[in-house]
Amino acid sequence: MVIGNVRIDGLLALAPMAGVADAAFRSVCREQGAAYAVTEMISARALMYQDSRTLTLLARCDNDLPLAVQLFGREPKIMADAVKKARDISGCEIIDINMGCPTGKIVRNGEGCALMRDLPLAEEIIREVVKASDVPVTVKMRKGWDRGSVNAVELARIAQSEGAAAVAVHGRTGSQQYSGKADWDAIREVKQAVDIPVIANGDVFEPHDAVRILKVTGADLVFIGRGAMGDPWIFSRCAAALEGREPPPMPPAGERAETALRQFERALKIKGEKITCLEARKHFAWYCRGVPYAGHVKAEISKIASMDDIYRIADLIKRELG
Repeated sequence: MVIGNVRIDGLLALAPMAGVADAAFRSVCREQGAAYAVTEMISARALMYQDSRTLTLLARCDNDLPLAVQLFGREPKIMADAVKKARDISGCEIIDINMGCPTGKIVRNGEGCALMRDLPLAEEIIREVVKASDVPVTVKMRKGWDRGSVNAVELARIAQSEGAAAVAVHGRTGSQQYSGKADWDAIREVKQAVDIPVIANGDVFEPHDAVRILKVTGADLVFIGRGAMGDPWIFSRCAAALEGREPPPMPPAGERAETALRQFERALKIKGEKITCLEARKHFAWYCRGVPYAGHVKAEISKIASMDDIYRIADLIKRELG
């Protein structure tokens, strides 16, 4: 598919996830076939203030191509000003506008999915960001704010009319958070309503889920979010299913440990040891999900405080569980 003038060589992409989809994790997902990825959401206001942690979110690895930077905010001018800053620092190929995050602290500020309750403001933000951007702009949304305001079709049409090159739709409302089941029919309705590419998002946890979501929605691309946590191989396994092949099983624990270690070594170069180790606690536990007899390893993972701990645990996994 093509987003604006950016070619995406595949049907599978890593969805933006705060605290998960950093450069290091994106890089191991790329190795397994993620054809496109989006950064963690980045505050436009914090970016303009040169916040150091925010600048770290714009880092990318050598294989991180094409990449979208996702910006969130509710002030059209600040969102527009942040576009050039994001482009200058990251060299990203696409700018994505977050109108789908349901997290309390985001929506309380009128940002993220809260913008689906204020379509005139959402329209102005899209217009100003498109005018300010020299690369394609996309919009990520949910099916609506709640069951009483399902308006993804309306927002998608606005996005298209204001020059957005694609939209991504998560098949839940903002008030649902991540509960219940994603409504793929709502994504299909958006696909039928607009001419720009549509990315389907929600409940792709197994290889055949990717086949089904594309069939049901008619979407052009699939975002995989929570299904990729601790499982970058979901991209190669979904690709097999899409090609009509039998998806390979998850790799053994030793290979999982090696991949996790490669991810953490890349994160170390970007974030330093302290942050890398804190984040490794959750990522390493995800990598061990479903591994038999891994309880004692997970106990060690929860206490990671140094890269030496990470290397020791990787060796423990390969020796005892690999």
